[in-house]
Amino acid sequence: MDDDAIADDDAAAPAFRRPARPKPEKKRRPPQNKAPQSKYARPRRRGPGHPLVITGIAILAVATAAGGVYTALTTQEVEPAASDSTQAAPPSVPPGDPVNVAQGGQVAPLQRVVPPDVLAVGGGSISGAKIKKIAKLGKVGDVAAVAGGAVQLQGRQVNAFAVDPSSFRSWTSPGTAKKTELWEALAADRFVVSPAAAEQLQLAAGTQYPVVGRSMPNLTMGGSAALGLPGIDMLVSEKAGADLGLVPNVAVLVNAPGADPAAVVKSVTKVLGPGTDVLNLHEAKYRDQPDGGRPTSYMDLYKKAAGTCPGLSWTVLAAIGQVESSHGRNVGPSSAGALGPMQFMPATWKAYGVDGDGDGKADIMNPYDAIPGAAKYLCANGAGKGGKQLYNAIWHYNHAHWYVQKVLGLAKAYAARYD
Repeated sequence: MDDDAIADDDAAAPAFRRPARPKPEKKRRPPQNKAPQSKYARPRRRGPGHPLVITGIAILAVATAAGGVYTALTTQEVEPAASDSTQAAPPSVPPGDPVNVAQGGQVAPLQRVVPPDVLAVGGGSISGAKIKKIAKLGKVGDVAAVAGGAVQLQGRQVNAFAVDPSSFRSWTSPGTAKKTELWEALAADRFVVSPAAAEQLQLAAGTQYPVVGRSMPNLTMGGSAALGLPGIDMLVSEKAGADLGLVPNVAVLVNAPGADPAAVVKSVTKVLGPGTDVLNLHEAKYRDQPDGGRPTSYMDLYKKAAGTCPGLSWTVLAAIGQVESSHGRNVGPSSAGALGPMQFMPATWKAYGVDGDGDGKADIMNPYDAIPGAAKYLCANGAGKGGKQLYNAIWHYNHAHWYVQKVLGLAKAYAARYD
């Protein structure tokens, strides 16, 4: 984020009123040979093998496979088109730069963790122009647009995203992101589900299942893991998503480190307009997800890490994170060889590295480890005592007085805005 990203521009964003949910129509039997009149109507049951066309995302009075808090995605029973020529092509929009994409269909190594702060879901494809506009918002660090829709699996409607495993893994919880075998399975056109969906639908890894969308391919279950997105219980590859007819760019994940998520919701809503559902993933009802309630944003990580050093304000860690890597956007290596979101030199990391997420490894590239590592280093140099000791501790982090002054100035700005 730029230094002015914490400026208070919330007043410019009008208050957003979420569109009212459409009232469910009375249950009437549709006339013979006619499709349901409303796109919000529940599809009629058909025998096995009847294809569904994914038409968009809408609010339905049905639960997802895992009983998620997010509303289900809509399917509508119509005959499949004879040609793919009418399918909307996804606009050419880069989904941020969370990881390096590997060549030759291999899954790229995990290099960053990008906690999503906001999830926006449209009633159809979100235009490339709007996605670019979201990416240019002052508080936004990374954006990822994905295809999605509702498919049928084991006779149940399941909300699915079609993703590139090399890039999307960075948007999941650290425990899930590190499961390379899971992402390799996804790259091999297998599907991945949430643990709740795996249990409720009685799915077994390595077994083929018919997945019903625009077509009905037999896909193999590649595994299960906490996906961390409310109501989304299934991931498929981009190829499988295209075959199933999932809606291109129907959802956008937004990472805005250090920003007020509620303000980001307002800004994104203003860009997308009515007809979209923009979720603040920091709300309690969405945060009861994976990883036992661990922090889900950089701001949470700064606050938690500061608690390990009595007297150290989280705003100092946030300021250092902004100056060093713009909260994880530029993870190095720097010209001096520093790495990760807090830009540690490898030798310093060996002495002060922390296993913050409890996976048995202190990873310099993982913010769940790097941010508490920074707190440990600052605390060892007296940061918790404040005053001159804090000044000296920050100077030890980067031997320059201009750097100390910049960090302290940003820390004051964070305190004025959020404390």
